[in-house]
Amino acid sequence: MLVKRRTREATSTGRLSQFAASVAAKPLDRRSFLRASGLTVGGLAAAATLGAGMTRRVEAAGFTDMSQPIELRKNVCTHCSVGCSVVAEVQNGVWVGQEPAFDSPINRGTHCAKGASVRELVHGDRRLKYPMKKVGGEWQRLSWDEALNEIAEKMTAIRDTSGADSVYFLGSAKFSNEGSYLFRKLAAFWGTNNVDHQARICHSTTVAGVANTWGYGAMTNSYNDIRNAKTIVFMGSNAAEAHPVSLQHILEGKETQRANVVVLDPRFTRTAAHATEYVRIRPGTDIAVVHGMLWHIFENGWEDKEFIAQRVWGMDQVREVVKNYTPDVVEEISGVDGDTLKRVAEKFAKDRPSTFIWCMGGTQHTVGTANVRAYNLLLLATGNVGGEGNGANIFRGHCNVQGATDFGLDVANLPCYYGLGAGAWKHWARVWDVPYEYFVNRFDAVPAKGGRDARTPEQNMNVPGITSTRWFDAVTIDSEEVDQRDNIKAMMVFGHGGNTVPRMQDAQRGMNDLDLLVVADPHPTTFAALHSRTDNTYLLPICTQFECSGSRTASNRSVQWGEKVVDPIFESDNDYAVIYALSERLGFADEMFKNFEMVQGKFGMEPTPESILREINRGGWSTGYTGQSPERLKAHMANQRHFDLVTLRAKADAPEEIKGDFYGLPWPCWGTPELRHPGTHILYNPGLPPMEGGSAFRPRFGLERDGETLLAEGSWPVGSEIEDGYPQFTYALLQQLGWDGDLTPEELANIAAIGGNDPEAMGNVSWSLDTSGGIQRVALMHGCVPFGNGKARAVAWNLPDPIPVHREPIYSARPDLVAQYPTNDDRRQHRMPNIGKVVQNDVVERNVFGDFPLILTSGRLVEYEGGGEETRSNPWLAELKQDMFVEINPADAEARGVVEGGWVWVTGPEGGSKARMKALVTERVAPGVAFMPFHFAGWFQGEDQRGNYPEGTDPIVLGESVNVITTYGYDPVTGMHEGKVTLCQIAAA
Repeated sequence: MLVKRRTREATSTGRLSQFAASVAAKPLDRRSFLRASGLTVGGLAAAATLGAGMTRRVEAAGFTDMSQPIELRKNVCTHCSVGCSVVAEVQNGVWVGQEPAFDSPINRGTHCAKGASVRELVHGDRRLKYPMKKVGGEWQRLSWDEALNEIAEKMTAIRDTSGADSVYFLGSAKFSNEGSYLFRKLAAFWGTNNVDHQARICHSTTVAGVANTWGYGAMTNSYNDIRNAKTIVFMGSNAAEAHPVSLQHILEGKETQRANVVVLDPRFTRTAAHATEYVRIRPGTDIAVVHGMLWHIFENGWEDKEFIAQRVWGMDQVREVVKNYTPDVVEEISGVDGDTLKRVAEKFAKDRPSTFIWCMGGTQHTVGTANVRAYNLLLLATGNVGGEGNGANIFRGHCNVQGATDFGLDVANLPCYYGLGAGAWKHWARVWDVPYEYFVNRFDAVPAKGGRDARTPEQNMNVPGITSTRWFDAVTIDSEEVDQRDNIKAMMVFGHGGNTVPRMQDAQRGMNDLDLLVVADPHPTTFAALHSRTDNTYLLPICTQFECSGSRTASNRSVQWGEKVVDPIFESDNDYAVIYALSERLGFADEMFKNFEMVQGKFGMEPTPESILREINRGGWSTGYTGQSPERLKAHMANQRHFDLVTLRAKADAPEEIKGDFYGLPWPCWGTPELRHPGTHILYNPGLPPMEGGSAFRPRFGLERDGETLLAEGSWPVGSEIEDGYPQFTYALLQQLGWDGDLTPEELANIAAIGGNDPEAMGNVSWSLDTSGGIQRVALMHGCVPFGNGKARAVAWNLPDPIPVHREPIYSARPDLVAQYPTNDDRRQHRMPNIGKVVQNDVVERNVFGDFPLILTSGRLVEYEGGGEETRSNPWLAELKQDMFVEINPADAEARGVVEGGWVWVTGPEGGSKARMKALVTERVAPGVAFMPFHFAGWFQGEDQRGNYPEGTDPIVLGESVNVITTYGYDPVTGMHEGKVTLCQIAAA
């Protein structure tokens, strides 16, 4: 355990402090102060020339070659999704200093603790330094060639025996956009949809809930735009710790707008400390609370009737459901009284614009998708989406969790949310210049199992894969229960921790049963240390995103280009090179990489990220990832100072190459780069022409329902030549409008080729399939949104709960409410059974709550990120938080003989789970509730696992994982786990 060497009073440190103490008893004028402190007038003037960046590294003689000039290179912080720019000072190929980018409109010269210490991620001596494998239970060093040859040979053997689906590809929100895209492409060429990443466990339910409401599953506005809000509601989001730099926008907006800031959370967080009102709720009752707000809004006529009439379908059906959530019912479910909710609801409805912010506190539930839908309904009922200062501001977790999701690291999508249908596969086959049949031949045929129908390879291509929350179940359960040729036999883990999902005992069993485990990461993770494997386990040292170039997408959809700071250190290499080298050995590199510019890398050939992004630009029409060329992104990074802090738009005096653009060209950035679309700062905003970033709701689910139109009525973007709702643009629609003549001959030829020169098939070529961009260009030219102008759906008839209803958690602390509010029925989902209803009934029958009477929830700390392996290996962060802990209310602590700082055992209701940690006795949690952070690992049920890491790579700080205690429970739409509410017991150790 790392401890502080000494503790001194702040008043006794530093030359200025000592000087101040010596003169405290006598008068001191300004001249005397400057002379005595050494800060002469000339010295102050010299310091002022440094601008805001006054903290500069003092170089030690001999540390590096001082004759070389210092180069400044700009990249993006690799922690949370805010997108803070980092300016690295590089001398003689060594990263010698760093500063936050004072020109960035996102972080404006600020960093949190994690961002301020990112240089240590590159120089850290606890990184994996060379490839390794386990032989007879011992870690051994080997070369890259040896490692990749052996891995490819074993993958091929497993494929021959068990099929392509038996290899699971677990990707990363730490990838660049280009790395994410390559990894999804790798899975496609291998022949599987078993590819996932961290979004499954943070915002998969957000994507499903939001996309099923108004079009795209993404943040509608930006951190900066929250400055315009008059009411800000946080629910399940502790931004002060999870996204610290975002608070500068929120708190400045709070002051300038005199805004209401309301935090709805089971725990009094650091964000709640900044609120104008904090409302404590019982964990897992979000829907009841939001419907309680809607009850008051409808009862008092505070809804936005014009907005609903023009832009929303089905709100009357919602009104009927909400009638059941009267103040007394909501208080019984959630613990929140009616007067409080009425006050919050009135502020949200009247003090507009209002924004609703959520994070994993809202998403990690069996009702995660329904929670998100409830939040959306509140926004729609009050007209608070599609304008400045309002909207759904969804704070993503990792630095590129937005981009990695956008580029298809998801079991149900190809890149840019194209889905898995034949049309989507044919689109990307065209972009990749590979016959569609090639991919059909790469997929497995699936035999009939358990009375279920067999699948052909082409049918198997259309079936979503197994989620990262349940990969271990697919390893260990009977093969007859897994809807693929065989169980999962191998895991390819790139940049993902093994301690991030519940049921870690089952995850450990899954790791032990794999035939092959490959972990590619700058640091060995829990995937390398938790198991008792003795062979067929490989570690590949991947460099950080500071050691390669590429783009990443912040939570607000701004895309930023990161410049390589230094070459990969030790024997590490970048994702592009490793994916290429592996695909070469698997036999499909020539096809997969033929459109890329290849250059000599550290150990072999690799594609340039610029050429990968250009291929993305050629294919990403559905989300508007087509206008962000490498050149445009690099120009934005070079000219950050020219973008407005609030609007994110380039100022009037900006250079021509960025004039009119929104910072980072947030998607959708329609058309080709040459079209110069500025990006879309605020989604669904009809107050701007579409060619200037305006938009509408996307009609994704047909044109009518129950005899009513699903197209907008009386609402359209400024300047539209169609002054009403309209469907998505196709070539047939252009013909109908007489606008097909605006296509160039080249664009028309491309449309004809996609349609096979068949007039009917040509007519079906849409804005998202036309790789020339002509249909998008013509639509925009006439002031229209390429995807159409529809109504948001208040009723999502394709979801298990078309209108959200409260459902008790699987492990409920209110078994008396389970009969009235049961979880969803059991179903087959993502190739496996989901038996949540069976588990919930068993929990009630066994009176689990009687033995485990505390509700356990979890969350983030400002010091660490994700699974914590890299941040707990950083000495600057490790010193700040050295112990895993559980927060317990003083009343609960007293009843159990638990004392502040004392060791306790936390036990869980599944499989005899237990975890040993320290107690933090605090009223931040209510009686009956406990809280644990989720960044720790390295201890497992009381046992130290440090010896399982390769020598010298173990994190400085170890601790138990909360996910040893968390339990079964999965969202029926996405497979999201129920990480925010379960039951536990705490006892003094």
